[in-house]
Amino acid sequence: PIDEVLRGMDDLVRQGKVNYVGISDTPAWVVAKGNTLADLMGWSPMIALQIEYSLIQRTPERELIPMAKNFGMTVTPWAPLGGGALTGKYLRGEQGRIKPDSKRLNDNAIAITKVVIEIADELGVSPGNVALKWTMQQGFQSIPIVGATKLSQLKDNLKTVDVTLTAEHLKKLDEA
Repeated sequence: PIDEVLRGMDDLVRQGKVNYVGISDTPAWVVAKGNTLADLMGWSPMIALQIEYSLIQRTPERELIPMAKNFGMTVTPWAPLGGGALTGKYLRGEQGRIKPDSKRLNDNAIAITKVVIEIADELGVSPGNVALKWTMQQGFQSIPIVGATKLSQLKDNLKTVDVTLTAEHLKKLDEA
């Protein structure tokens, strides 16, 4: 149960063996219960929430992200590039690890990716930079986890810090 986990983690934080506590892929009600209990008991709260979140996986916007904002948690999205789909590589015919029937390759994902590419071309950056920056400009603390498989991908992803999406860009992406 979450109370036992948090009690144990608090011991580790107090002993200096752990600096901060985060949680991954857990229902919002469990995280909220845990952080409320931590607050009441004077334990170390969970400060980070790792979830799948991208332009093509926005389910966390219903409960997880509002909960994270309420508790002041940093969101660390995994698969912020939708398994590479948002880079446009599958539209270019490149092969990858995504299965042909994946939700990351459906009509909606393809339409979103085309908008990402359009904005990337306008800004003179890569589509990956646009998709990553979108996760960072959502009105809450967000540090995306990049899963680069090549050094060139990592170097490109790091360029995201120099990108700024305008309100118009964000609107286009949200409406895609």
